[in-house]
Amino acid sequence: MKEQFKQEIKTVIEATQAKGDIESIYLVACGGSHAFLQPAEYVLSKETTIPTTVLPSREFITREPKALGEHSLVVSCSHSGTTPETVAATKYAREQGALTVAFAFADESPLEKEAEYTIHYAWGPETDASDLNTGVLYGWLFAYLNVVNPSDKYDRALKALDVLNDVTTKTREQYTPIIAKWASELKREPIVYSVASGINAGQAYSFAICWLQEMQWVNSAYIHSGEYFHGPFEITDFDVPFIMCEGLGKARAMDERAVDFAKKHSDKVYVIDNKDFDMSLIDEDLQDYYSQIVSGVVYRLIAESFAYERGHSLDVRRYMWKLEY
Repeated sequence: MKEQFKQEIKTVIEATQAKGDIESIYLVACGGSHAFLQPAEYVLSKETTIPTTVLPSREFITREPKALGEHSLVVSCSHSGTTPETVAATKYAREQGALTVAFAFADESPLEKEAEYTIHYAWGPETDASDLNTGVLYGWLFAYLNVVNPSDKYDRALKALDVLNDVTTKTREQYTPIIAKWASELKREPIVYSVASGINAGQAYSFAICWLQEMQWVNSAYIHSGEYFHGPFEITDFDVPFIMCEGLGKARAMDERAVDFAKKHSDKVYVIDNKDFDMSLIDEDLQDYYSQIVSGVVYRLIAESFAYERGHSLDVRRYMWKLEY
């Protein structure tokens, strides 16, 4: 990880310690950034007793959480640092006395001006995985946990960032031919459902609303594996496509149940099985937490392959950044 990002994380950790007891944590963002923060809620809820809530930025303001105050930590994210709702949410949190930390790619953005502290990350195809948004998020997350409850586990989790790029590079090489075949078969489908749970929920949600709906104009919806049998499974048919993710943690049982049913009733079930990832460089007790980053590599490959097969650039928009909304 770049020294700049390490130093920004260190500054935030010191500020958190100076703040004193944190009694509530809020993770607020929109769209893909909202999905990006969801794994942090998953990890924090498993590793601490601090109530943690992830909310869309606008709802964070309209909900007016009673627990929000001087003993709250509010973490927001906007890639450009200009998302109006997230800028407003960060300002609102700071006005309530909360410690505000923002994640952003852009420098000197409106979000950075509203947050007390900003942690930046890098972007681009040649960027080391530890410097991308998820890598830097984990750099902060495990450093924070190591302050709340010092443990060898969190030291090892931080060291895992040093090998993350090797893991993601290997995964991309492994899945490139597989995903090329998937995209060729799915390129004319009018709708593709995205199913997952646990640590992978954010990635599957982002795949549906960002990669497919926003960037490919393909109808989609995210379905939680555990909720699949409480309504959504009624749309399953022989010609309905699903991209389903099976995780590594205890939530895997939900994923497997959904996959098993879907495969019996649909001829178009495509499974991202985290057990197929080569994560041997990462300690086994940490693989569940890191698996969603590796899943994200596969989801991105699918989106890139869709763009190629469908002749539809991931950068094309009809409304976003073009119209008033």
